Amino acid sequence: WLAYFIFPIPIAMFMKRYSYKAGIIFGLLLAAVGGLLFFPAAMLKEYWAYLCIFFIIATGMCFLETAANPYVTVLGAPETAPRRLNLAQSFNGLGCICGPLVGGLLLFSEEGSSHISFPYMLMGIVVLGVALVFSRIKLPEIVHADEVTETGSKQGLWSHKLFVFGVFALFCYEVAEISINSFFINYVVDDGWMNARDASVLLSFGGLGLFMCGRFVGSWVMRFIRAERVLLCCAVGTVFATLLVICNLGHISLVALFFVYAFEAIMFPTIFAISLKGLGNHTKRASSYLMMSPIGGAIGPVLMGYVADNSNMSLSFIVPFVAFCVVLFYSLRAEHESIEQ
Repeated sequence: WLAYFIFPIPIAMFMKRYSYKAGIIFGLLLAAVGGLLFFPAAMLKEYWAYLCIFFIIATGMCFLETAANPYVTVLGAPETAPRRLNLAQSFNGLGCICGPLVGGLLLFSEEGSSHISFPYMLMGIVVLGVALVFSRIKLPEIVHADEVTETGSKQGLWSHKLFVFGVFALFCYEVAEISINSFFINYVVDDGWMNARDASVLLSFGGLGLFMCGRFVGSWVMRFIRAERVLLCCAVGTVFATLLVICNLGHISLVALFFVYAFEAIMFPTIFAISLKGLGNHTKRASSYLMMSPIGGAIGPVLMGYVADNSNMSLSFIVPFVAFCVVLFYSLRAEHESIEQ
């Protein structure tokens, strides 16, 4: 997760000098190299080697997201940017399903982690192929105009209050999302519903399946309802559902946890797109700050684990609950500004 905190700003400088396309291709190449390095790392069997590889992969993903996300938002009309980004990231949900499924079947198999390098090497080969395809495709480069105030002077990035709030809201969203994903199996196993292997399958097809469907449905709904209003409704849903999990109501809480996956699905791309609205020439730099938000994925699980160790798994969901409350306040602000405009 540290890669997402360190590299977004240098990546923005890279894209400003070259292009969105260059950022996407370079990110794919880094991720491919990281995946292929799993083979020598498996021979070394050193923990530090795996950490270095994960850092390389994360840096590649950071490059890819910092370039691709804003690129999708500026390829069409600004008012439809959240819908486009949600649709594009809906396919990300398919990867979210396959990842825990393959990882869970390998990690919780009789052979343990002996085959864990195979999926990463396969990922490296596939991503390398995708990078080759992108290098052959002609993509239009977007030239942003400077945004000016009514007095004719250039408007600074940090004067956009909704963007500043958006950075914090995305950070909180990452705290919530990664914490829930990290402790889903613990929550299900600790309550005695099933074993870890079955829980990993349930996470893939149940929780992350709903997550993928939520993005597809959300992108469709945004054809008829403003993205800000859809975000507000989903934020209310996550706050209420997470509260039910905290209350430890048995199967009601388990069902509520699945609703969290459905409601949170549209949050990242929608907050990202709304926060970039009207930023003009600041878009690439603003994207880099927004892409620093996944550092919340390193902080949230630590906080949630601490609460769980000192109480129980149900009460530990107070961490994502508070984070979703911040997203709710952001959605209220975004909805208010959209009505005024």
